[in-house]
Amino acid sequence: MARGGGVAALRTALQQSRQDTLALFALYEAALPGLHVPYSPTVNPPLWELGHIGWFQEYWLARNPQWAFGVRADPKAVRFAGVRDQADALYNSSEVPHASRWSLRLPDAEATRADLSAQLQGSLTMLDALPIAPGSCAEAASDAALDDALYFFRLALHHEDMHHEAALYTAQALGLAVPDARWQAPLLPEPSHAILLPEATVRLGESVGTGAGFVFDNEVGRLDVHVPAFSMDAQVVRWSEYLPFVEAGDGASVPRYLRHTQGIWQQWRHGQWQDLNLAEPAFHLTWDEADAWCRWAGRRLPTEAEWQYGATQAGAAFRWGDVWEWTASAFAPFPGFVPHPYRDYSAPWFDGRPVLRGASFMTQPRMRHPHYRNFFEAHRNDVPAGFRSSTINSIAV
Repeated sequence: MARGGGVAALRTALQQSRQDTLALFALYEAALPGLHVPYSPTVNPPLWELGHIGWFQEYWLARNPQWAFGVRADPKAVRFAGVRDQADALYNSSEVPHASRWSLRLPDAEATRADLSAQLQGSLTMLDALPIAPGSCAEAASDAALDDALYFFRLALHHEDMHHEAALYTAQALGLAVPDARWQAPLLPEPSHAILLPEATVRLGESVGTGAGFVFDNEVGRLDVHVPAFSMDAQVVRWSEYLPFVEAGDGASVPRYLRHTQGIWQQWRHGQWQDLNLAEPAFHLTWDEADAWCRWAGRRLPTEAEWQYGATQAGAAFRWGDVWEWTASAFAPFPGFVPHPYRDYSAPWFDGRPVLRGASFMTQPRMRHPHYRNFFEAHRNDVPAGFRSSTINSIAV
C-alpha cells in the first residue's frame, strides 16, 4: 500500500505513521531524563531524530518547488521557506555531521512537536489539493503521472516508517520497554521441509515511470541472474536451531542481548533479563554470525536473487517478514541505475556491504515488499536481522 496506494490511503498512512512516531517519542520522553542518550555512530539523539522526520517531509514537499516532477525533480532547486528558520542547519542529514547532532541547540520537545504538526498539515493540504477525485480511476495509482505527483509523499512516508523502525531497535539498545504488541518478536513453527526451486533466470530490478507505483532508486535497472536448482529454508532460523552452534564451543560468540546462566538462555529485553523463547527467530545477529552458522551446518546464505525467487515464486510456503535476512550478495547498483533526487539514499552505500531482504517484526507492515533491498554494514547487530540458509551446491529438482 505504501508503494501503490492512492490519495485516500496515502493520507491515512501519513497520519498513522505520525501517530506511531509521536507515541514512540513519548516513550523516550518518559524514560530518558532530558532525552539524553550516549553518543553512538549508529543512532541519533531522539530530539534530533524527531525534528529531522518533520524537516525531511517539508523539505521534499511543501518547500520543494519541483515536487510534482517526482524522480525527475532537481534536488538542488532553491527551497521555499519552512515553518522554522534555519532548519536546514539543524536537520539536513546530508550536511549536518553525525557527531555534531549531540551538541546542536535544538528546539525543545514541545516546539518540535508543534513543527511536526504544521509540517504534516502542510503535506496533507498539498495532497488534498491534487486534482484527483476520491474513488476515480486515478485513485488506484495506475498511471505514471500520478506516480510523479505522489512520489515525494510516498518517499516521506517510507522515510518516517524507516525512522520508526530505527527508533524501535534503538529502544532495545537503550533498554527501554516498548509495550505495543505490534512490535514484538513472533513465535515460529517447527521448520518444515526445505523449499525446492528449479533452475531459472531471475530478473532483479524494476522499471520506473510505468505507473507501477513507488520504486526506490536502488531497485531500478535490470539484472538477469541465472540460478541453478537449489533448496532453501522455508523460514528463518530460530534460536532453537542457532544456539546449538554457540553451545558447541567452536569459537562462536554469544549473540548480542543474550546470556546463558544456570543452564537457561536469557535475552535482555525491555530493560531486564527474560527467559528466551527458543521458538523466536534468531535476530540481532551480524552477517558473520549468520555466515558462520551456515558453514557449521553445511549450508550457506542465499543470494538476493535466490531470496527474491523464493519470495515471489514459492507462494505461502516461503515465510518472510519476521526478521531482516542477511544474504550473500553485496549491495551494488543494477545496470541502468540512476540516483533519485534524494541522492544520499543509496549511492553513498554501494561499498560492498551485504544486502538484506524481507522485513522484520519492527517494520511497518505497509513497507514490506519482496523487491525491497535493505543494506547495513556486516558488523551491525543492533538491527533485527537474522537469516535462512540454502544448499551449498545445486540439486536435481
